[in-house]
Amino acid sequence: MKYFSTRNKNIVVSSKEAIRNGLAEDGGLFLPITFPHVLPLEVLSSYSYLELAHHIVSLFFDDYSEEEIHECVYHAYDSKFDTSEITPVTYFDDCAMVELFHGPTYAFKDVALSFLPQVMKLTASDNRILILTATSGDTGKAALEGFKDVENIHIVVCYPEDGVSSIQKKQMQTSLGNNVSVFAIQGNFDDCQKLVKQAYSDSSIQEALGSMTLSSANSINIGRLIPQIVYYFYSYFRLVESEKISLYDEVDFVVPTGNFGDILAGYFAKQIGLPIHQLICASNSNHVLSDFIKTGVYNRNRSFFETISPSMDILVSSNLERLLYLTCEDDEMVKNLMHRLEKEGSYTITDKMKQKIQETFVGYWASEEDCKKEIFARYQKDGILVDPHTSVALSALRKHKEETNSLYPTIVLSTASIFKFPNAILESLHEEVPSDAFEALDKLSQIAKQEIPFNIRKLKNAPIRFSDSVSKEDAISYLASLIKEVHQNDY
Repeated sequence: MKYFSTRNKNIVVSSKEAIRNGLAEDGGLFLPITFPHVLPLEVLSSYSYLELAHHIVSLFFDDYSEEEIHECVYHAYDSKFDTSEITPVTYFDDCAMVELFHGPTYAFKDVALSFLPQVMKLTASDNRILILTATSGDTGKAALEGFKDVENIHIVVCYPEDGVSSIQKKQMQTSLGNNVSVFAIQGNFDDCQKLVKQAYSDSSIQEALGSMTLSSANSINIGRLIPQIVYYFYSYFRLVESEKISLYDEVDFVVPTGNFGDILAGYFAKQIGLPIHQLICASNSNHVLSDFIKTGVYNRNRSFFETISPSMDILVSSNLERLLYLTCEDDEMVKNLMHRLEKEGSYTITDKMKQKIQETFVGYWASEEDCKKEIFARYQKDGILVDPHTSVALSALRKHKEETNSLYPTIVLSTASIFKFPNAILESLHEEVPSDAFEALDKLSQIAKQEIPFNIRKLKNAPIRFSDSVSKEDAISYLASLIKEVHQNDY
């Protein structure tokens, strides 16, 4: 299996190189030259999560040996997850919900970021790798946890100073490990993501890196994206097992997304053989993606909103670039569209591309009020509490069914634990919100009748290790200095 750049298909690398480098040398994202096909669904339907992961990952990363893939999968999905199912499925009147928050940091990013460090370290050998990762909340802690103390790898995470929840921030600031660094940028997630991309071409960063290889744990890295395919198959087979559907019936998936990685993994799942009818893209008040799906116009020249679903507070969705290529198969066009986005802040795709996208994707968005109402309504109706991102997805599902009267079975991706967003959920339930984040957690625990997860509960007394905050204008120079410190410390 070979991978090429979305902006120049003559740049071709192995999967190990694609994972190690993160981005292509021209700034493009790596895509597989061809999509493989999975074994017949009759065979896969009886597989455990780990067996499914081994099979699917092996198809895409075939320059790793079977033994290496086996070791990576079984080290990734071990007791750090609180259930052997890894991503269990629950059922409601109008949908099924796949719970993606049973890993060590209680967000869906754990699924891929438990696997990526395992394959990444096999590419490091004697050459060190610096992982630079932007986060809008969940990726950062999941990456820090996944790469903690991994030999020959140092990870640097940047997050928007005021763009994450208080619990997410403390998760990152208290991170352990001798090879981790964290800092805040006084801006939004797009500023953080811009830093990651700029670092690949900035001379001061390249000089500071020396012999180190720069890579990323964001979903721009194909090694982060592929493991996310697995839970689409796994959740589908759970519906078959529970007799909600028959094998080969088509289903819809509802995905709350900002950077378009999680939903793109669903599109990859469809390409390799999963019977998906539609992928419903759920956006929050920063609804650049749902607008694009409806109109074919991508326009980031708009107000940016900080919401109660911060992991979706994004106006530049990196993974959309991969879908653009798959709908036109023209690297020069993709390069031009990305250039236009960078210079003008917008672009328009052809009618043919829009038609192809709309064959699979539909988009809806939820306002802050929609999101809060959905949390309250689900609690009143079903007695369950969901985090704000999942609430955006449920709101999108409701609007989709009202608009289309769709009868397709639906699986909602539930992306984070409620305990990462106690203030937002208490507000949605019309409860008074304590000023102290940990008092808010205690109150939410009482209402939900659930224990606060251990790794969140222990944050209360955890010492702050990382508190630096820099302006977006100073971010490059700060990062260069940080990399030089990494060299000096010779971790």
